[in-house]
Parts: sequence; structure tokens; C-alpha cells
Amino acid sequence: TYYTIRKMKRQERNGSQIKNGFTAYQSKNGEELSYLHASSFLASLLVFLCPVFAMFFVYIIVELNGDVYSFYTYVQANGLAAVFQQAVLDHIMGSRKAWTIIFSLAAFELALMKLLPGRMIKGPITPNGNVPVYKANGLLAFCVSLFLYILLAYLKVFSPSDIYDNYLDIIGALNILSLVFVFILYLKGRFAPSSSDNSVSGIFLFDFFWGTELYPRIFGWDIKMFTNCRFGLMAWSLLLVTYTWKQYEMYGWVDSMLVSVGIQLVYLAKFYHWEMGYMKSLDIMHDRAGFYICWGCLVWVPSVYTSHSLYLINNPNHLGLPLAASILFIGILMVFINYHADYQRELVRNTKGNCIIWGRKPTLIHATYQTKDGETKNSILLVSGWWGVSRHFHYVPELIAAFCWSVPALFFSPLPYFYFFMLLILLTHRSIRDDKRCQEKYKKYWKMYCDKVPYRIVPYVF
Repeated sequence: TYYTIRKMKRQERNGSQIKNGFTAYQSKNGEELSYLHASSFLASLLVFLCPVFAMFFVYIIVELNGDVYSFYTYVQANGLAAVFQQAVLDHIMGSRKAWTIIFSLAAFELALMKLLPGRMIKGPITPNGNVPVYKANGLLAFCVSLFLYILLAYLKVFSPSDIYDNYLDIIGALNILSLVFVFILYLKGRFAPSSSDNSVSGIFLFDFFWGTELYPRIFGWDIKMFTNCRFGLMAWSLLLVTYTWKQYEMYGWVDSMLVSVGIQLVYLAKFYHWEMGYMKSLDIMHDRAGFYICWGCLVWVPSVYTSHSLYLINNPNHLGLPLAASILFIGILMVFINYHADYQRELVRNTKGNCIIWGRKPTLIHATYQTKDGETKNSILLVSGWWGVSRHFHYVPELIAAFCWSVPALFFSPLPYFYFFMLLILLTHRSIRDDKRCQEKYKKYWKMYCDKVPYRIVPYVF
């Protein structure tokens, strides 16, 4: 899909037609069109298979304690159709309580986006000259959400256990909600776009999967900030508290859960502190608001990104103080290094290189590039600090941190490590994708950077 989109963008630069306010992709040869149809077929498979996989994944952890072999024998004994009925069809429409939980969280986070104070920050300029503006109140929203959630649970206004007890219904309802929501975004991008950064290929499945708008907004709310940051990742945070609460009711305090959840909460706090940096990342700058991004944040994050801690509820492990403290220390250290790498890059950008990196003036490459309109722009490539170790070194501590919050589950099941291996594949692919994009953008300057920093992620390995 990514390579097809790159072909489309080149096609648009070479001459596209604008009809009814959106770009109509004009294929110049049959090969381009066949690529697009092939990608549409793959997209349709993902749209169908991913929601089903998420339901089965959660079902195995919640109902079968994460035992893959038990799932295999259960399917053999009862048949795949019966298990599909139990895991998917019985929960896909959710329940009244599930829908109440989802809409309560969504309404609360939407309100915080508007009501909490925060500086207005400009995002990067888009290829069509638009500049998105965001309200930087993510860390405050994170703290308020966690505080109120724990307070209301402590006061017995609601029980976090209800969320766990209805978790399959919640994932089912989120699947339906996200599919309807993405379809609405498709229609909006086609007929009522928020800006000129919108286009369609003319093939529905492809546009549904990839999205039709870069920065859609509804009633002033930025959609990608809501789905990515304020719903998906906030749900991740609150689910961690839910899992800890549920396990405490069953077994009391267990160090494996506390270590896993502790590292993740530090990681998420770091994310919200750096939220405006994320709004300048590849996910936001280049990926449109379609199934790929929105379903991923609304469903995949709650079901998969929290799976290691979900597994620990019914599989408590007592690590002991030395091992627990070691894992916690390494995990938090990796989160700090990951943050520090992003901080170095932001510092150089904000000061135009007039700063100190690792005790000395940074080594820089002053690059130029051309926009789609032919305008020449200046940019800085940092060759010092973590960015002189490898071109994407910040992925290394992120992967180690993910392993640290997964390993308290020990090695009785592969499911707690699904997120880690998925992240490994995702970040490896993203590093390749980002290198190709930077090569196209910066040309000779990127080659100069690669000559100085030859390794993509792990020095002397890759």
C-alpha cells in the first residue's frame, strides 16, 4: 500500500485533475492501475481480518488465560464455527455497558481537549501549504484522566473490574464504532474536506483503508489527535490501571504486574510530555485518517498494546525484589533514552543548531529541499548525539522498554510478546520507509548523512 501511494503522489506531481474539490487519480498506464487494484485487495483483507484477529486475540487471553495450545484443542473439540461464534459473533455488537463505557471515555477526552488550558502550537506545513494548529494540553489531560479514574474507582462510583468483565464486548463495540467512523471520514474527505490536503484514488476499498484527508477536523476537534493520542493511548493508560485493580482484587499486589504497568505508565507520561513532537512525526505528517490509522488506534491499541498486562491478570508471577527492581530500572532508563533522543532533535530544530549536544556543539548538515510547488526550503540534519550513533537509534531503547514491560509475564505463553515482535517489525519497516522518504526529499544531503551515519538502527548490525 505504501509503495502504491508513493506512485500516486508522483503521479499527482506529474499532473493530476481536480474535480469537485478532490484529486482524481489519473492512471497513466495499466501497471499503475494494477498496483492500485492489488493494494485495494490487500486492504480489503486487512479490513476484514484485523478486527477478527483482535477479537480472537483478546478471547484467548481473557477466556483461556492466554494458553494457545488450549485454544487449539478447544477448536479441535468444538469446531472453528462454534469458537468463532463465541469469540466474535457473540460480542461484535457489544453490550449496553460496553457502549456506555466507550462513549463516556470519548466524551470526557473530547471535553478535556477543549477545556484544559494549553499553548497553541503550529504543526509542520503540509505539501499544499496548510499549517495545522494544536492545543498542547496532552500531559495535563493524561494526569487528570488517571487521577479522576482512580479517585472515582476508590470512591466506588464505578468498578474497574466491570471493564475487564465486559472487555470482549468493548472490543467488539470498538470494532463496529471504528468501521462506521472511518466510513464517515471517507465521506467527509470526499465531499466536505477540512483543507486542500485531501484526495481519492477512485477505488473505495483503497480510500477507506488509507483515508481521504490528511488533517480532518470535525467541529474544531482534530481527528488524528483524538484517535491517536486522546482515545487510543489514553485507553491504554486507563486499561493498565484497570488490569492492576482487577488483579489486586483477585490476588493482592503482585510485583510482575506493578513492574509491567509502571514502565508503561512512565512511557505514556513521556509520550504526552512529547505529544507536540509526535504531531510532527511520520504518522501524522504523511498517514491519512483512514482505517489504517483510526481503526489501529481505536481497536488495535486497546486489544494488542495492553495484551502483556492483560495476560498477567490471570497469570501472576512473583519476580522477587532483585529481579523486579532490575527490570523496572532498565525499562525506565530505556524510556528516558528514547525521550532524550527525541529531545536532542527537537532542541536542534528549535535553536537552529545553536545548542550543546553531549557537551559540545553539534555536527550538522544544512540541507535544502524543494516543495511540491518548487519552493526551496532549508532543513538541518543532526549528526551528533544519539543521531550520530545510528539514523534511528531511538528505536533501540523503545524496543528494549517494550521487552521490559512484557518479560514480567515470563515465558509460559508467546502472546505477551506479540506486541514486542510486532513493534520490531513495525519499526524496522518504518526505518526503511523513512530512509526512502528522506532520500527522495533531501537527495545528496541524505547521502552525506548516511555516509557519516552508516547504520540504520543497531550499530554494526543493521
